[in-house]
Amino acid sequence: MSASSNQEYKIVVFGAGGVGKSALTIQFVQGQFVKDYNPTIEDAYNKRFSVDGRILQLNVTDTAGQDDFAAMRTAYMRTGEGFILVYSIIDRFSFEDVEKFYKELIRSKGTEKFTCVLCGNKSDLEGSRKVSKAEGQELANKLNSQFFETSAKNNHNIVETFEYLSREYFKIHDISSGKSGKKEPSCECLLL
Repeated sequence: MSASSNQEYKIVVFGAGGVGKSALTIQFVQGQFVKDYNPTIEDAYNKRFSVDGRILQLNVTDTAGQDDFAAMRTAYMRTGEGFILVYSIIDRFSFEDVEKFYKELIRSKGTEKFTCVLCGNKSDLEGSRKVSKAEGQELANKLNSQFFETSAKNNHNIVETFEYLSREYFKIHDISSGKSGKKEPSCECLLL
């Protein structure tokens, strides 16, 4: 593992209320599943994370899904560097909201060049599924992204989400080769 790094990466988690944004974030940061749903206004977490032998300080902001907090969401979109868009596979409306959040990101950033991960959460609730994997893959293709589904409860594909974002950070910032120039990020989303 490399020496400690002062590189910080601001990741912001978006999605409709009740899709499991907090559960996903807490599962990653603290390694535990939160059963109770308490609507979030904003929670911030920090975690030193190693991927491919490189260390990164992840600053993860878990945002409110309710429209009442749209102004705050816009501010996070402007300052964030990596984004996780979350929908629940058992909630079609949350799936339909993903494109709204994505369009807000483009408007707020003023570009389509940012790193974004798209998560179809609650994959442990297969029997209640309302959004098929094929639909998720179709949206992923539309957003030029990869496709994964996650389960905060079963800790499925949670670490992989943050590994992807971290690898993209290193590619963009070219840390591993010691180059100072930045590469333009592509508009990639990863659907989990």
